[in-house]
Amino acid sequence: MKCSSWTISRLSLIVALIAASASLARADVIMDWNAKADAIAAEKQILPAPHSRVLSMMHVAMFEAVNAIDRRYAPYKLSLPADRSTSREAAAAVAAHDVLLSVYPDLKPDLDATLTNSLAPIADGASKIAGISLGKEVAMQIIELRANDGSAAPETYRPLTTPGAYVPTTVPLFSTTGATTPWVMVSGSQFRPGPPPALGSEVWTRDVNEIREVGSRSSTTRTPEQTTIGRFWFFVGARTYNPIVRQAAMAKGMDLVDCARLFALTSIAGNDALVAVFDAKYHYNLWRPITAIRNADLTSNPATPRDPSWLPLGETPMHPEYPCAHCITSAAISTVLQSVVGDFGEFSLTSSTAPGVTRKWSRLQDYSDEVSNARIWAGFHYRFSTEVGKDMGRKIGALTVATQLRGVEAMAEPKR
Repeated sequence: MKCSSWTISRLSLIVALIAASASLARADVIMDWNAKADAIAAEKQILPAPHSRVLSMMHVAMFEAVNAIDRRYAPYKLSLPADRSTSREAAAAVAAHDVLLSVYPDLKPDLDATLTNSLAPIADGASKIAGISLGKEVAMQIIELRANDGSAAPETYRPLTTPGAYVPTTVPLFSTTGATTPWVMVSGSQFRPGPPPALGSEVWTRDVNEIREVGSRSSTTRTPEQTTIGRFWFFVGARTYNPIVRQAAMAKGMDLVDCARLFALTSIAGNDALVAVFDAKYHYNLWRPITAIRNADLTSNPATPRDPSWLPLGETPMHPEYPCAHCITSAAISTVLQSVVGDFGEFSLTSSTAPGVTRKWSRLQDYSDEVSNARIWAGFHYRFSTEVGKDMGRKIGALTVATQLRGVEAMAEPKR
């Protein structure tokens, strides 16, 4: 029986749609486990640095597992070639499960149930068994790779005081993060910026006076929309950008391997951004606006008067000011996404710190710029700190894409 050209075209379209649908379904395993890790962090109130670490481990493991089968990209570290018939979905799910279990052993029943759901649609047989075995092996090697990365170092921050004088007793956060082993950078200090501006400089005077006005809890110059945005971005850490990465992957219809690569790249860039920023923060130990404004008379700068009762819009994060951490991570993620997928249409985000508010953007640059402005409107960061943070983030994002998980042709090149 002969088929008309119309029938053939129609059948071709159906086949293409089925193939596209199957490809997207296979990629779901990456996004499902990403959402699972975020849900655990939310439930356990995991701080940004340890959450970023486990995400990086999980997504690198998932990438190494599926890429060992496809061999589409240069691996991060591992060399585990697998038969092409090995189930990619099983390998990715088991790798994610085993990494998360190594960090959260108390969640074994929940993680086991999630793994069972991931494996259930996969047909039993040699392919599935091989995938499970590969996932376990990859997870074990990634866990071993990061076993001595410095993340377990004891916190030893020494509060500045004089004998017998009281100082606030809350120990600041992430004082050891800058010394942990990065995924991409040579060290945490690789992109350490120059020092902040002098307290008598034009830049300092301009920026501290700006935040005194627009970042104050009782500001009359900050608009209602700026107040909303400031509060929206009290929400911090990888849970603020993972939903954006998921939207990018879905918008581009990524298959399993490309999706795994995108999440691995964003996760390690986000992790290294935190390493870099906390290296710089504790190196310079610059005072926050609440401290600077309440002690402005100590600078002998007549253009920055003291305000003894000044308060920011929100509660100031417990670590030094310079540079802006939220700014460096959003810029790093934006740079990776721009390099890998480009602007991908409208994307959005909700925030636990601004219930009922949804922020939308159509350009990655606008998202990154909003984060930086929000930290000024919140009363947390000087403008110079946001600009320095964004510059660091762009460099880290660019380095990540240029040197990691590149096409197979890069496998023969020395890693930079």
